[in-house]
Amino acid sequence: MDKKQHDLDLRYLRMAEIWSENSYCTRRKVGALIVKDKMIISDGYNGTPSGFENVCEDENNVTKPYVLHAEANAITKIARSGNNSDGATLYVTDAPCIECSKLIIQSGIKRVIYSRSYRMTDGVDLLRRAGIEVLQLTE
Repeated sequence: MDKKQHDLDLRYLRMAEIWSENSYCTRRKVGALIVKDKMIISDGYNGTPSGFENVCEDENNVTKPYVLHAEANAITKIARSGNNSDGATLYVTDAPCIECSKLIIQSGIKRVIYSRSYRMTDGVDLLRRAGIEVLQLTE
């Protein structure tokens, strides 16, 4: 990867980190940006579906089962717009899970750049199996 692309990737990752601050989740705040042709075409952060209370964890600090991941929020936002994510890059603060990875594959995203690893690697493994470029970048 050339230095210009590397620097651009780091900037978008920092922006995803800032976007994660919008999350009401307390255990983990995750942000995502989808970029196509150097334009941000969608964004997302983890949280509850529209119309639900903005509380992500139950009284035992366990994440509620209906909380949406940042990647899913960004991808579904594109589905409601006139845009598409064919050939785009997803920047996300944390490595995608298996469920989000399936959405990423189906949405036509070709690159995934993330900062923090997750305890399970099945999502990243699936993306690589699908031929999607996956990079973990830290400053």
